[in-house]
Amino acid sequence: MASVKNPILPGFHPDSSICRAGDRYYLVNSTFSFFPGVPIYESRDLGSWRQIGNVLTRDSQLPVAGAGVSDGVYAPTLRFHDGVFYMITTIIHKGNFYVTATDPAGPWSEPVWLDEALGIDPSLFFDDDGSCWYVGQREREGGSYNGDCEIWLRRLDLEGRCLTGPEFILSRGFQRGAIWPEGPHIYKKDGWYYLLHAEGGTAFHHSVMVARSRRIEGPYEYNRCNPILTHRHLGAEYPVTSVGHGDLVEDGQGNWYMVMLACRPDHGCTLLGRETFLAKVTWEEEWPVVNAGLGRLEEEVELPTLTSAPETDRPMHYRFDAEVLPPEFLSLRNHREEHLSLRARPGFLRLSLSTDTLRGPGEPSCALVRVRHKAADICCELESTIPAGGCAGLVLFQNEENHVKIGCLAGSDGATIQVVRVSRDRNEVICSAPLPEGDRVSLRFSIRGLWASAWVGETPLCWDIDLRPLSTELAGGFVGCTAGMFAEGDGTGWADFRSLAYVPVAQVSV
Repeated sequence: MASVKNPILPGFHPDSSICRAGDRYYLVNSTFSFFPGVPIYESRDLGSWRQIGNVLTRDSQLPVAGAGVSDGVYAPTLRFHDGVFYMITTIIHKGNFYVTATDPAGPWSEPVWLDEALGIDPSLFFDDDGSCWYVGQREREGGSYNGDCEIWLRRLDLEGRCLTGPEFILSRGFQRGAIWPEGPHIYKKDGWYYLLHAEGGTAFHHSVMVARSRRIEGPYEYNRCNPILTHRHLGAEYPVTSVGHGDLVEDGQGNWYMVMLACRPDHGCTLLGRETFLAKVTWEEEWPVVNAGLGRLEEEVELPTLTSAPETDRPMHYRFDAEVLPPEFLSLRNHREEHLSLRARPGFLRLSLSTDTLRGPGEPSCALVRVRHKAADICCELESTIPAGGCAGLVLFQNEENHVKIGCLAGSDGATIQVVRVSRDRNEVICSAPLPEGDRVSLRFSIRGLWASAWVGETPLCWDIDLRPLSTELAGGFVGCTAGMFAEGDGTGWADFRSLAYVPVAQVSV
């Protein structure tokens, strides 16, 4: 029996939700204000995952103009019923909606907004009689503290596309004075309805709780063994923290599994964000038990249908000779054809020198991928001729106020290469050098744990770039680091990129 390493989806893959359709599994994650929204992955064995597309690929599905990086799409839930896939989610400050598809690779429908559904973290449950139920989280009326929330239930009329009938309060959390009971899901097994939800906030005190009832509307009794999964008791120095926000799936053979988010901090700093992990689930006295006999996440998970270990450390080399970008590429809030084109110059990715910058709330010209490893080399090759006033190159991006750029800058005194740290209150030029001669230039960031170096070709430009300000702990928010190509300027001209490479450096210990 082969094993898969945890995390099964490394890097920025939070709030995972999973379902099975036939002999295949499908999984989605939160994307906040990145575009396209909600990646969807497919697997036959729960270990080897392939991104087959994104759920939200149009402006009408993803209205996040002007939103902060950690606003936008929260906690999607994916379900399959009667030949149709349903993805329901929150766009923070706008509301809850669902979209449908018969092919999980898309296209997905226009959003159905549920105006009566207040709160966040919506989920759907389809009962044996075909009825559909909405379960979500919202602030408790008259709540007395931050995080004083409740989990509630109401029937969803799929034909009428609205909530209907009475609503039921299912829980206000397991612990006395519980904070942030959220991410609820309902399942049915052996005549019991199970309510699974997160609690304690999405950081160090994160956890998974479970309750059950003979009736979907309750009352629900909690498992005395709660939390059924957490790492908070293992201490801040444990290599995996913030474990929670779980979702269950059964493989059709009676074997159960849970996916959940967790973090892998490095000396107290999390650069990769919240990642997707996997655990086995068994049942004792009609309660779920996660990793029985261990009680925490494993470094490797044995899977009966896995024939070989997945290649999670495979280098990715991108050449821009197709008509569309691979599905793993992201931009911020949108990528419009006037900002990003694969057709303007075949074999190149053309980014306009947009006046919208990475620092602002607009739609900057960028094409990013998730940083998935603690040690990696990220390199782009671009045409070195940049119009005056423009800047283009490579960026390590956490949010609007925390990123590092190495770029070709066309100024009045000639062309230079600059490494710039963007922080909340300033742009700091870390180092600068003349642009090398030649038609093309290669730029590289070499990440080694919490530090990075910047290179022009094979020449180091600067060492010891401190990446700690890009960590969740210092930058705040809910996203992990991304990296890729950017261009900015006065709105005229463009930059042409020939390639992007993302190469994990597995032999380096960090």
